[in-house]
Amino acid sequence: MDRTLIKSLRSTLQPVLPFDPPWLYRQRRGKKKLIDFACERLDIRSFADLGGVWGVDGEYTFYAMKRHKIKTAILVDINVTEPVVEKEREYPGLKLIRGNFGAEEVAQQIGNVDAVILFDVLLHQMNPDWDQILELYAKRTKCFLIFNPQFIASKSTVRLLDLGEEEYFRNIPHTKDEETYKAVFEKMYEIHPRPQYQQRRIYRDIHDIWQWGIVDDDLITKMKSLGFSMRYFRNHGRFNNLANFENHAFAFSK
Repeated sequence: MDRTLIKSLRSTLQPVLPFDPPWLYRQRRGKKKLIDFACERLDIRSFADLGGVWGVDGEYTFYAMKRHKIKTAILVDINVTEPVVEKEREYPGLKLIRGNFGAEEVAQQIGNVDAVILFDVLLHQMNPDWDQILELYAKRTKCFLIFNPQFIASKSTVRLLDLGEEEYFRNIPHTKDEETYKAVFEKMYEIHPRPQYQQRRIYRDIHDIWQWGIVDDDLITKMKSLGFSMRYFRNHGRFNNLANFENHAFAFSK
């Protein structure tokens, strides 16, 4: 079939037919339902979407602002793509911050917001770790919206790299032949050369790779210790058909 015709058909049918794999379609729909719940039930009028550019070009920021008429939002990522910059012009209340949201100075730029959105990012966070990220923003928000691949093969959270090379790659949706991953075990304690990390990081601690298998009990306990109670939970099924990870959606509020 002609590629132009395929593109035209996809554009026509996209609103009614999902072209994503089933697991990804459930994931995208689940994130939007979580946003809907928070905006409709928790009175969210401002938010910061942390790490919300990579792979989705700010999709959930723009969804929340358009669907729920949110006037004040902040989108934070190390790299901001051209589609995001172009679409920003349609949303005068949107502020883009280029930086690592785990840095104290970036958190200070964000200030106080009604909600902090953490979609698919907690499992990547090292130095500060995923739980330290929650501590950093707990004093700056009244609500956390978290959608994360959660680990179901253990009773406690694990550092995935500590499982060893074979078990590590058995548990994540990547192979050791991929550019980002192929040197991780070979150069684990060497300094990574890329400047984008904004500080010297060893291969073992870069954000680009899967770092954590976070279990629900540990996440819920951490949020409770910070003064937040769980207001919403949904299990949206396996992440990319991985046996030991499921997509779980949470809303926590004070």
